Amino acid sequence: MPSFDVSSEINWQSMDDAINQTLKEIRNRYDFKGIQAEIVMDQKEKSIKITCSESYKMEAIQETFHQKLTKRGISLLALDYQPVEKASGSGGRMVAKVAAGVSKEKGKEIVAFLKQNAGKLQAQIQDEKVRVTSKSRDELQDAIALLKGQESKLGIPMQFGNFRE
Repeated sequence: MPSFDVSSEINWQSMDDAINQTLKEIRNRYDFKGIQAEIVMDQKEKSIKITCSESYKMEAIQETFHQKLTKRGISLLALDYQPVEKASGSGGRMVAKVAAGVSKEKGKEIVAFLKQNAGKLQAQIQDEKVRVTSKSRDELQDAIALLKGQESKLGIPMQFGNFRE
């Protein structure tokens, strides 16, 4: 029976490269002279912490970081930013949760969406993936097209792999 897996994977090395490029650019920019900025990635916690000695510069750091991520093909949907926290003095701290893997809640949303919109498909959650099976290969391809169209609404970047006959 034909099937495929829906997953949400992040290339952590590309993420690290984007962080290093962002920090390099910020250190060389005139408007950041004398301002301390730091971006730390924690792969185990699946988070990124952005710290800056001037909280009004957080948006510029975030924007530069987004440009570097986009260049490396990492979807911005993978980042869930928390509100900016006050740090010492006029500084600020922001944490971004990285969506790596399909969570149980998102898996349930994907399964419900497919059952509602895609006919005779069967979808089941397996660890951090969703396996979709059907008797027809065409139905699976239609399901992939439907899911690609709903990627921003579901709020996670999706990859489709392990396509089997």
